Amino acid sequence: MSLFAALLLAAGTSTPPSYVPSFDPGAFKADTAGELLVLGTPHLSALPEGFSVASLDPLLARLAAFNPQIITIEGISGPDCEMLLRYKPLYPGAYDDYCWNPEPARKATGLDVPAATIEAARLLAAWPANPVAAERRHLAAVFLAGGEQASALVQWLRLPAAERHAGDGLDETLVARLDKLTTHRNENFVIAAALAARLELDRVYSVDDHSADGTTASIDKDPGYGAALQRAWDNPVLKERLAAEKIIESRLDSAGVLDLYRAYNSPATMRIAFDSDFGAALADVTPQNYGRRYVGWWETRNLRMVANIRAAMATRPGARTLSIVGASHKGYFEAYLDKMHDVRLVDAEAILK
Repeated sequence: MSLFAALLLAAGTSTPPSYVPSFDPGAFKADTAGELLVLGTPHLSALPEGFSVASLDPLLARLAAFNPQIITIEGISGPDCEMLLRYKPLYPGAYDDYCWNPEPARKATGLDVPAATIEAARLLAAWPANPVAAERRHLAAVFLAGGEQASALVQWLRLPAAERHAGDGLDETLVARLDKLTTHRNENFVIAAALAARLELDRVYSVDDHSADGTTASIDKDPGYGAALQRAWDNPVLKERLAAEKIIESRLDSAGVLDLYRAYNSPATMRIAFDSDFGAALADVTPQNYGRRYVGWWETRNLRMVANIRAAMATRPGARTLSIVGASHKGYFEAYLDKMHDVRLVDAEAILK
């Protein structure tokens, strides 16, 4: 009996072997799985002042050759922004930081976000093959009322220049907004929306998610949390990463921009993003588990974004998809999406040659 007790005690104190599940969804791919290209991007608003939107042309040409039928962006959808607004105390700062207030569009169209979202879905379900200009202006106005600026811009860019004027729900304020977006230094507009219009698509899909911010809302203003993150980020890998980015961002002509995107989409960059940020946070041990909570927020956000991408792809099984997202997300997106039965990843390096 004493020997049995000793064996139980030994079993209780030893480290159990890691469990590896026998089922891997990624091993069961449909033969007709939709191709998915994840394009890691810098946030264009953070590039040096010398950056010109025109220098994106070689990148857009390569993405157009890939010919996606679905394009997703790192933007929060109108309904998700509405949720962040209605539950603002649970997600402090998220709506103000990441959402556009569609009030001007509500005044022009009489549609609030829910009504506009439903109306956009109704219009798209019966969308004609060759809509007239008035129909495109009206859909652009409805998209704006629903908080979907990038999709509104797609419709605006598909109009001949002479037809880009007020009417059909667009007033002068909304026209000015759309005109501003055509050159706004944001990848959702000058890459995603511009590409969608070039490929004659009718919209893009907003897949960002900041409901994950609720996981760290209780510690966001905790000085210890901020100090823990700064401590984690004070590492040689991050310093080398920032120095390398500064060098490549020093030349932002057409060839330089293409080199930048090749660098941001290399496998080495994905690992550097982990080592300099999330891996460093996991290694920072505090009684409050600040680093682990930060990584939990990051993983939750990525999982919810990936679910939104998968939902967009599920509406058109087998369709070719382009997902444009901040480069630090790319490795997580690809790892999670590779587990999907009906998704087949495409190598960005091959597309960007």
